[in-house]
Amino acid sequence: MFVDKVDIFVKAGDGGNGLVAYRREKYVPNGGPAGGDGGKGADVVFEVDEGLRTLMDFRYQRHFKSDRGENGMPKNQHGKSRKEMIVRVPPGTSIVDKKTGEIIADLTEHKQQAVIARGGRGGRGNSRFATPSNPAPEIAENGEPGQEKEITLELKVLADVGLVGFPSVGKSTLLSVVSAAKPKIADYHFTTLAPNLGVVETDDQRSFVMADLPGLIEGAHSGVGLGHQFLRHIERTRVIVHVIDMSGIEGRDPYEDYVTINEELKQYNMRLTERPQIIVANKMDLPDAETHLEMFRERAGEDVEIHPVSAVTKSGVQNLLRAVADKIEKTPMFPLYEEDTDQRVVYKYTKKEEPFHVHHDDDGGFTITGHEIETMFKMTNFDRYDSVQRFSKKMRKMGIDKALREMGAEDGDTVRILSYEFEFIE
Repeated sequence: MFVDKVDIFVKAGDGGNGLVAYRREKYVPNGGPAGGDGGKGADVVFEVDEGLRTLMDFRYQRHFKSDRGENGMPKNQHGKSRKEMIVRVPPGTSIVDKKTGEIIADLTEHKQQAVIARGGRGGRGNSRFATPSNPAPEIAENGEPGQEKEITLELKVLADVGLVGFPSVGKSTLLSVVSAAKPKIADYHFTTLAPNLGVVETDDQRSFVMADLPGLIEGAHSGVGLGHQFLRHIERTRVIVHVIDMSGIEGRDPYEDYVTINEELKQYNMRLTERPQIIVANKMDLPDAETHLEMFRERAGEDVEIHPVSAVTKSGVQNLLRAVADKIEKTPMFPLYEEDTDQRVVYKYTKKEEPFHVHHDDDGGFTITGHEIETMFKMTNFDRYDSVQRFSKKMRKMGIDKALREMGAEDGDTVRILSYEFEFIE
């Protein structure tokens, strides 16, 4: 099965917890704090493996969670940081944040890597909190939570040339003739169900990769038929080879087919029309094909490059391949996503995310949310009195106590952070 789009969940490793410990050595009075820091959690890194051709493996494993850092140890020993988790994907994979739609990475070259989720830093041990006024603190941080994301993987095949056209116009037959690819071919109305790739070599020893894409029908850009699932694969191609059944044996007008397919390409993505297009007048060995070709030339105009061929008899195929190779050499790569080529540095004001939000619940309690306060909460060790006091001071400094009072909080009211509940005390 060819899989070219899949949703997965990734979770980087949490940082290791810091330790509360003290130096206890013979003949060393007042040894002081000696708790080490926790190690960093493992990142989740995606890497291109040119041996892969599909996202099939992600159908069976959709959750990826890397290792958390090792906890801190006595004698100021740091916990071990974990090695990154490598997730292998085929060339041509785009990684998109499912919630925001932002392109996180576009991976096209072998061994190319992108860090998708970063591991949390290790929590600090009590050695880090020693001060002249508190030389033996009972404070240690828990590790920072690692990033977690829901992402969408989209595979867009890496091919120099994309074959497009209606079903049964002979795209698969043409690919099987010019390369060693073995696509399924039938003598009845049939369409390819997945893209097929083939390496093509011309008679003058030039080579390129050609992709046979599922047949398009009218309305494909908006989700009609199979073709809309695979229109994305045309985006990486440099040259479009438009195959048309010039025999009209199924009662279709070749020129109308030509106009319909080009409209689908235009509606899907305007940039597809920028790519050079070569018209392949296929099935020229059948009756009426020559007549239809003359009529097509008159209506299409002289600017359209047309190559009459017969994929079955191989007539005109070598001339076509040489023309395609020439066109590839003259055509630059099309960037899949817009890149900012302006080298000037522009500084923009970005409003900082609010550290917390207070919500008045229906039952009279209050819920506190926000990335900063939630991260601080997760990194607090509530088994240690000093750590709890430190957390309380930070909440007051952030203005949470004041915000609760302004919203009407009184002694004994319930305050919630994540899945935990506290009592508000004046």
